[in-house]
Amino acid sequence: MPEPARSARLLDWILPQSLLGRLSIVMVVGVMLTQLAGNLIWAEQLRIASRSDVKTASQHLAHSAASAVRYFLSLPPNYRPLIIKQAREMGGTRFFVNLNRAPLRIREIESRPLARIAIDQIEKTMREDVPHVSNYRIALAWPDNLKVSEDGSNLSDLPDNWVQAILLLTPKPAPILVIQVEMESGHWLYLASLMPNPYFLETSDPMALDRLLPQGLSLAAVLLLSILVVRWITRPLAALSEAAQAFGNGEHMPALPESGSREFVNTARAFGAMRERIQRYLEDRERLFVSISHDLRTPITRLKLRAELLDDDALRTEFHDDLDELDMMVKGALQCVKDSDIHENPTEVRLDALIGRMIRGAGLAGHEVSFSESGLSVMAKPLALKRAIGNLLDNALHYGEAVEISVSATIESIEIQIRDHGPGVPEDAFSSLFEPYVRLEHGRDQNEGGMGLGLGIARGIVQAHGGELLLTNHPGGGLSATIRLPAS
Repeated sequence: MPEPARSARLLDWILPQSLLGRLSIVMVVGVMLTQLAGNLIWAEQLRIASRSDVKTASQHLAHSAASAVRYFLSLPPNYRPLIIKQAREMGGTRFFVNLNRAPLRIREIESRPLARIAIDQIEKTMREDVPHVSNYRIALAWPDNLKVSEDGSNLSDLPDNWVQAILLLTPKPAPILVIQVEMESGHWLYLASLMPNPYFLETSDPMALDRLLPQGLSLAAVLLLSILVVRWITRPLAALSEAAQAFGNGEHMPALPESGSREFVNTARAFGAMRERIQRYLEDRERLFVSISHDLRTPITRLKLRAELLDDDALRTEFHDDLDELDMMVKGALQCVKDSDIHENPTEVRLDALIGRMIRGAGLAGHEVSFSESGLSVMAKPLALKRAIGNLLDNALHYGEAVEISVSATIESIEIQIRDHGPGVPEDAFSSLFEPYVRLEHGRDQNEGGMGLGLGIARGIVQAHGGELLLTNHPGGGLSATIRLPAS
């Protein structure tokens, strides 16, 4: 199979069968892909902007920390605790400050790109601002269990007035930057502060709830409007499809409403005009056919009377045979028109009851017909369906010794199979079986009164119901005729 054909079949298998479903899928996928592409671009821009903001903020914070380090370096060691105490009593400064004899072990937050950028930038700036200080400990940590003193005190153990103006502990804790600098041997300065944007780690997360919720709502609104628009556009097409199917089945349908888009209005008008032309053509053809067939019977009768006046018995017999054949063809033509044009409304037909009555009639004539009830029903025109099944049953009884009828159902159709045990049909003859007045050799021998119209009439009735009639030779012998009708 060529690659384009294989791809087309794969798409037909994946996509829904309805136009509404296909347009909805295309629009939904298109909107989602557009949203995804926009989110990827926006996430990349957000990542770049966040990195730039963190670098700038870290640089400013590092300058402040370097100033604090220079200030404490300028103080005598015994003055430093006094200055820290005074600063705490005044409400604190930019940093929470403490002095320890050794660096504290800090449990850093999980590794994140922005956290690494902030620490690297702060360390780089401080080395530039305070080059004579070489021993640093810089970390980002959560306030829970954050050690602030060598005696084991945690941040949560400190009085609120020491930290409430410097750090965010409630209601939503923010990561805390801890800078430990060795000023002299055995003297470590402990600085703790917030970043200028305390929640900077969340700014580069495109999957944050506060961002996903508006995007999800806007996506849902766009998809809902898309589906409603697609349904509004395809609804007239569904009405047109139903009208065409009903007209094909011979049902009466009101005219399509001339509303909606300009293209649909034009299509509805063209369909209405086409339906009227076809209806007039069918009515004219029926009247013409019936008139011609009826008018032919009068001259045929006159010719029969004149044939009686012939003195030659052999010639008179030949004239009678030809006229009888012509009369039978005219009657068959009239019968064909009547059988193919049965005006009745579709209703639910119980197949067991319909076929059962026909089998009982065949049994009274001495024929053998087997049938198992199925309990199935079908929406159909009762008299028309009975005539179609009857024609197939008559053929089977004429050409086979026994007949088997079965009814089965699938998801999409209901099948009525009529099998005879006759000689079957040559493979090269199947293409002509439905043509009028076509009869096979064994058919003429076993049914001299037939005209070869039954199969054509049956197929026309089945097709008017939206189904199909299939003829095949049965593997066990004989001919199998299957009527396949749409499931209700």
